[in-house]
Amino acid sequence: MKLKIKVGATILVAIAVSTTKIQAQSLDKKYKEGLKIYLSDDSTKYIKATGLAQIWMRYNDNNPGSTIYGTPKKETFDVGLRRVRYQIMSQVSKKVFFYTQIGINSVNSLSARKTGIFFHDVTGEYNVYKNYLTLGAGLSGWNGTSRFSSSGVSSILGMDLPVVQEATNDVTDQFVRKLGVYAKGKISGFDYRFSVSNPFPVQNSISLVAALPATGTNTAYYSTNAPKLQYQSYAMWQFFDKESNQLPYMTGSYLGKKKVLNVGAGFAYQKDAMWYRNSNLDTVSKPLQQVGIDVFYDSYLDKTKQNAITAYVSFLNYNFGPNYIRNAGAMNTANGVNSKGSFNGAGNALPLIGTGQVFYGQFGYLFRKDLLKSCGTLQPYVSGIYANYEKLKDPVMVYDLGVNWIMGGSNSKISLDYQSRPIFNTDANGNISESKSARRGQLVLQYQLAF
Repeated sequence: MKLKIKVGATILVAIAVSTTKIQAQSLDKKYKEGLKIYLSDDSTKYIKATGLAQIWMRYNDNNPGSTIYGTPKKETFDVGLRRVRYQIMSQVSKKVFFYTQIGINSVNSLSARKTGIFFHDVTGEYNVYKNYLTLGAGLSGWNGTSRFSSSGVSSILGMDLPVVQEATNDVTDQFVRKLGVYAKGKISGFDYRFSVSNPFPVQNSISLVAALPATGTNTAYYSTNAPKLQYQSYAMWQFFDKESNQLPYMTGSYLGKKKVLNVGAGFAYQKDAMWYRNSNLDTVSKPLQQVGIDVFYDSYLDKTKQNAITAYVSFLNYNFGPNYIRNAGAMNTANGVNSKGSFNGAGNALPLIGTGQVFYGQFGYLFRKDLLKSCGTLQPYVSGIYANYEKLKDPVMVYDLGVNWIMGGSNSKISLDYQSRPIFNTDANGNISESKSARRGQLVLQYQLAF
């Protein structure tokens, strides 16, 4: 009897061990790419989750006259959450893809407390024919005009996005997303996207949008009439490695993993989006019109060492109507300005978007992998904006110098960035010019974590 029990127990243990091994192997297969669960044996169906946090520690030399709730603040040190994002996506079937992204942006000590997480993206799409044509709808960032009108935030080269290419950010969109429909596809080296969307009314923007004054002439503002449809498109020719277009957000740097050369062009158009008063004080409606061309190059120099360069240049022509200008500052360090204030406004704001022409570029060099042995490698970079806007007598010139400490690819990265911005003032004749000796700067240390 004891022998039978021992034999039976041995068999049960063997079955349990075998079952555990089978389950472990099954789990290993399901979770072989992190938070990605395969729903079919051939791995064509899956659910995937990702997360991202970008934490800023910043010193800012505030614009003249800046205040925080009435208290003058010449300089500010703050810690903020520039971005916190979570994505869930699923290849529901061979032809159906579902994508969501939630998160928060730009939370510092001046933000409303208990800022709520909100949806950035909610889209569903259907692959009509191979990769040639996919149709989708929802809240999305399938934007036009330029490459970084839809930036992949985890892979950006610099410390922050080129916000100058996000021309309607939080005015008629929700952090560059709008509700609408889109088409995308790839045909050989040709990659395209086209969208039709409902812009959000300016009345429900979380930031105050300047209203058309009763007096004054020849300066455009956003119209408060019901918005008309906006049309956007961006297309590029990919000469070497092909980039994924599963999501709308474009990679900033491949960190020596690819060889990419793309030439692109795009546009955005919305009828009667703007208005202004002419010399007779009549209200005249104008369309919003944007066109852009750009070149993106990102390539390893030695495939084994994975040292690489990243280069990007773009030209943008913005037409928002006569003399339109918009001041903005990322996660602003002040919320008021006193009588000593400049045209820039509070904190770190500057005249960023307007009617006129913009040149934007960036360049980075990635040292070989394991330059710092087990501590990763370095990627110094430089970026700059040169903009000629109708409203201003002088060009807007902003530059950033920085370095990324790449510890775990885009999953663990520390960035140190110095930005210099101009200060503009209005003279007695109403001319807005740069005060050449009054530039201001900010120094940001960012830690990026992602999975």
